This record gives sequence, structure tokens and C-alpha cells, in this order.
Amino acid sequence: MSFAFDYSGFKPLLLAALLPPAPMLLLAAWGGWRLKRNRRGGGWMLGLALALTWLSATDVAGELLSRLAGQPEPLNPAQVVALRGQKDGAVLVLGGGVRGYVPEFGYGRPSQLTGERLAYGVWLARRSGWPLGFSGGIGWMATELHQSEASIIARVAAQDYGLPLRWAEGSSRDTRENAANTLPLLAQAGVKQVLLVTHEEHMRRALRAFEARAAPLGIRVVPAPVGLRPDGATSFDDWCPSTDGFQRVRYVVYETLALWAGR
Repeated sequence: MSFAFDYSGFKPLLLAALLPPAPMLLLAAWGGWRLKRNRRGGGWMLGLALALTWLSATDVAGELLSRLAGQPEPLNPAQVVALRGQKDGAVLVLGGGVRGYVPEFGYGRPSQLTGERLAYGVWLARRSGWPLGFSGGIGWMATELHQSEASIIARVAAQDYGLPLRWAEGSSRDTRENAANTLPLLAQAGVKQVLLVTHEEHMRRALRAFEARAAPLGIRVVPAPVGLRPDGATSFDDWCPSTDGFQRVRYVVYETLALWAGR
């Protein structure tokens, strides 16, 4: 009899311990403990922890980590326009979270990540002439969500952008299931090329999942990353802590951990 351990319940705890600023805070606490007891290394450990805490909230660190992780190239607008007239393509946006209920609207709305991806997906669909699809259900950690991301985004795409989704896949819980559940739908519709829209930090993991599933179906996957910056170290502000910098560093670290874990 086989036994499969479900670690999903431990995932929030693991992420809380591994994502910034938790490792820096633990290092600072350890350094402070050693310093208090006059043990060697406490001072430099505390200083290193403070420096890393500062850097972990800067655009400079986010840009550097992104490049070290293998930052994808952006799609050239001219490349997108050149796709017009080809009838075998589709634009596919991957979900990045939603808010189940937003009081000022009275219904669910995309998160910041999903909103950015959807906006770019609509832009690509209109310029390429290709139909638009979306893949996203209720993620492993979205325990408070009662409707799929796809159902919420289908309404937003139709009402806010005037561009109804051709495909709305709402059963996926992670990136691998995005690929497994969506690509057969596209293949059945005769799609041979897919512009895959997700954030640049997530693109490596998404390509790994999609290319493995797309090859047997004869589908070519073209990365269409969102969130690229021209340069992350051009001004003094880039070296100062910011909300955007902190979020980007956490996102790069999260995606790197997920890639190593094979998720």
C-alpha cells in the first residue's frame, strides 16, 4: 500500500520561514544572542542581517536576482504584429491570484499580478488577432476562495475589456495543472502556437511545465513575459527600500524555491 504525504498544509509555514525577511530576522536574532553572550561572530552576523534586510526590499536586489535566475527576453511589438494573419495561434494568460470579493465593485476582481497579466494578454490578443484564453482555478493556498480565478477573469475580460475569453480553464491548482488542463483544450481547437503570458519571475517554471506538455501535442510555446524593467539600478531610489522592491525580491525567491522543489 502506497502512502502519499500531503504537504500542502505545511506550505504556508515553510514559505513564511524561507521568504524574506524571515531568514534575515533569524540571522539577526542569532547574532544578537551571540553578541549578548560575548561569543565570536555575533557582531558581523547582526550587521550582515541588517544589510541583507535593507537590500531585500530594494529594486536593485530584485533586478539582480531576476537576472541571476535567468530573466526572459520581452516580446518585440513588431513580432506581435507579424503574427496577425496566422490562424493557428492563441494567447494564454496564467492566473496569479484574485480577490474573491471587492466591496467597491460588489464582486471578485483580479489581484495585481493577474491584472497586469490580463492587461498584457488583451493587448497581445488585439494586436495579433489571436483568441484569448485564461487558466486558473483555486490554488492550493487560496482556502478562502469559493470561485475559480477563471470565472472571475471571464467577467472582467468581457465587461472591462470588451474581449470575451475563448477558453476559461478553472480547475487548475498550480502551474503544472495549468499546462495539463489547458493545452489539450487548445490542441482540440487546432492551436499550434501559444503566447504564454505570465510574470518574468514565473516564466521559467511555466515554460518547464508547458513545453513538456506541448511537445507531444505539436504546440509551440512562445514566452510573453510581464513585469520586465529596463534597468533596476539607475537611481538612488533603486537602492532604497520600497514596497515594489520588497515584493519583487520575495517573488523571485518564491519562484526559485518552487523551481528547485519541482512544483
